[in-house]
Amino acid sequence: MATLTATAITDKQRMSTFNQAMLSLFWFGVSAHWTIILITTLPAQAEMIGGEAVRGQTLGTVLAIGAFLSMVVAPIFGALSDRIVTPFGRRRPWIVLGTVMNLGGLLGLAYFPRANDMSSLPLYIAAFLWTQFWNNVATAPYSALIPDVVPADQRGSASGWYGLMTIFGTLIAALAPFLFTSGGSTDITALYYFTGGILLVGMLGTVVFVKEPPLTRKPPPFVLGTFLKGLIEPLRDHDFRWVFLTRFLMVMGVYSIQPFLQFYMGSVVKEFNLFNAVTLDNAIIATSVFLLMFLVGALPSSIIAGILSDRYGRKIMVYISSAFQAFVPIVFVLFAPDFSITALLGLIFGIGYGAYQSVDWAMASEVLPSEDDYAKDMGVWHIAMTLPQVLATLIAGFLLDFFNNASATAGGQPGTFGFTVIFAFATLYFILGTVLVRQIRKVR
Repeated sequence: MATLTATAITDKQRMSTFNQAMLSLFWFGVSAHWTIILITTLPAQAEMIGGEAVRGQTLGTVLAIGAFLSMVVAPIFGALSDRIVTPFGRRRPWIVLGTVMNLGGLLGLAYFPRANDMSSLPLYIAAFLWTQFWNNVATAPYSALIPDVVPADQRGSASGWYGLMTIFGTLIAALAPFLFTSGGSTDITALYYFTGGILLVGMLGTVVFVKEPPLTRKPPPFVLGTFLKGLIEPLRDHDFRWVFLTRFLMVMGVYSIQPFLQFYMGSVVKEFNLFNAVTLDNAIIATSVFLLMFLVGALPSSIIAGILSDRYGRKIMVYISSAFQAFVPIVFVLFAPDFSITALLGLIFGIGYGAYQSVDWAMASEVLPSEDDYAKDMGVWHIAMTLPQVLATLIAGFLLDFFNNASATAGGQPGTFGFTVIFAFATLYFILGTVLVRQIRKVR
C-alpha cells in the first residue's frame, strides 16, 4: 500500500539505481515464492491429494480460500502501517515479522499433504492460510514503500524495477525445478526450503538498504469505523474505480490460465519435445520451460515499457501489453497442442505481461484518492489482484473438472475440453480489461 502522505513526509530525494533495485529486491523474493508455489508445488500437490478427476476443484479451493484471506488482511495491515510508527520505521518491522512467520507456513506445505488422502487437505489448507496471512502482513506495508520513497518523476522507472524484480523472481522459480528433479521426479520438499531461502534474502536486502523518510507530522489514529468506511471510499473516485476494474479483469485472465498450466502440459500437450532438440522429464519441467520462454519476453518489455510510459503515457502501453496477453489463450483454444508452439506462446505472453506489470503500479500510484491513506488505498487496489484469484480459480477449477469429466473418453478417463473453456474465459477477461482502460481520465 503506500505511505502516509506526501505532505506528511519530507521532500523525497532522487533514488540511485542501486537504491531502486534494493527497494524492489523483496518483491524479487515474493515473486519467486509465489511462482514456485502457484505454478509448481501447489498444482502437483493438489493432484497428489485429490487425483485427476477433482484436481481443478482441489486446486481452485485451496487458492480461493487463501486469496480471500489475502484480500481481507492486506488493507488492514496496510492501514496499520500508515499509523504505527516505530524507531525502525512504519513499514520495515512488518516486513521482517511477516517474512519470518511466513517460513513456518512453508514447512507445513512441505510436510502436511499425503498422496490420495483427502483427509490431509484441511491441514494443507491451514498451512496455506498461514503462509498467505503472514506474507500479506509483510507485503501490504512493503507496497507502501514505493510512494513513500520514490519521487513522482521516478515512479515509472521504479515501477519498471518492480516489474523487473518480479520477472527475476519468476526466472529463479522457473529454474528451481531443474535443480531438484532427478529420474523424472521433482523433490517438492526441497523446493519449499529453496523458496524460504530466497524470500529471506529478498527481505534482508530491502530492510537493510532502504531507509524510510521521516514524517513531518503525527499520523492519524486508527479508528475501525473510519477504516471500514475508507475501504469503500476510494472506489467512489472515478479513475481509481476504473483502474481497479481493469486490473481486476486482467488478473482474472491470468488466474484462469496460470494455476492450470501444469495440468494442461500433462493432459493435453503430453509429449515434451522442444524443437526436436530435447525431450523433457515431466509436466513440471515442461511448465518451467514455458516460464523461461515467458521471461525471455518479459525481461526486456518490463524495463522498456516503464521508461516509455513516462514519456508517451501509460495507456498506450496497457493497450499493447493486453493485446499480447489476449492472443495466447486464443491460440491455445484454436490450435492443436505442440510443445514447441506452446513454448513460443510463453514468449509472447511474457512480452505482454512484463510490459503490463511495469506500468500498472505507476498507473495506480497516479490515481490514489487520498494523500493521508496511501497504504490503505493501495491495499484496496491490491484487492483487484486478490479477489480475482478467489473468483477465477474457483470458476476455472470447477469448469475445468466439469467439462473434462463430461468429455471423458471411452475408458472413463477425463477429457480435455475443460481447458478450451477456461482459456476462452481468459481471452474474454483480457479483452474487457484492455477496452475499459479508455475510461481512465487522469492517466494519459
